[in-house]
Amino acid sequence: MLNECIEGLDIKPEGTYVDGTVGGAGHSEEIVKRLTSGRLIAVDKDEDALIAASERLSAYKDKVSFVHDDFKNLVNDMRHMNIDKVDGILLDLGVSSYQLDNAERGFSYMHDAPLDMRMDRGQYLTAFNIVNEYGMNEICNILYEYGEERLAKRIAENIVRERQKRTISTTLELAKIVEDSYPSATRWKYGHPAKRTFQAIRIAVNGELTMLEEAIIELARQLKPGGRMAVITFHSLEDRIVKTAFKKLSTDCICPPDYPVCTCGHHREAELVTKKPIEPSPEELQENSRAKSAKLRIIRKVG
Repeated sequence: MLNECIEGLDIKPEGTYVDGTVGGAGHSEEIVKRLTSGRLIAVDKDEDALIAASERLSAYKDKVSFVHDDFKNLVNDMRHMNIDKVDGILLDLGVSSYQLDNAERGFSYMHDAPLDMRMDRGQYLTAFNIVNEYGMNEICNILYEYGEERLAKRIAENIVRERQKRTISTTLELAKIVEDSYPSATRWKYGHPAKRTFQAIRIAVNGELTMLEEAIIELARQLKPGGRMAVITFHSLEDRIVKTAFKKLSTDCICPPDYPVCTCGHHREAELVTKKPIEPSPEELQENSRAKSAKLRIIRKVG
């Protein structure tokens, strides 16, 4: 949803903008093209993505600052960069096309690779650790909570059973265990049976949902009045968190509904630009099937 994001950010040529999940720099390139005296802060926890993004944006190097960090730490990063407020923030959550297309990173169940799934290759925890070292109940909870996998218990049991025979080392080995956990009649009914398992383990490896709501609220508070924040999600868990955060930011009273009189004194900090999430157009889905589940929500800072 490139065009929808750019339009939603309402870019000012002299403004300061943050792409908190730069990935392959597709969004960043379109933002920086529209800047004259403005500045782009390009952030990613994946150092390989930053290297690729710096190459793609080399023609605009005087307008771009690159930050190797999780966007959840961005408030502190901005403080160290002596940046007070910004005009716009973009977050494209989840795994990027750049990461999926690099098969050796282990994000895809379609290609054989080591079980990695780290966005930041400097961290210790990998998918290998979860699959081979976590207890059955821990794995079950991850699959159920982060993948909404209805066969979580069976898959977790089969993972533990298989790793007692041999170490589970690759993505295709894990995908095969998940496939075999499904009844043959319904195995391919909703697409690849390993999709939810890989999503869940990836989320656990990278802590994608941890402190997400708090980070979104804190980042929104770094916007200048009139500044905008656009967030793209790719599954219901992310979208639910973003929706909740935006609702808190755009609501005056947050007292429990049974309170007869407001006692919280809370005043809204933003307004919803999108009452309902924007979804990909049919034309985009024809060109990019990965965008099928994408949802875009936008808020505008008030005050």
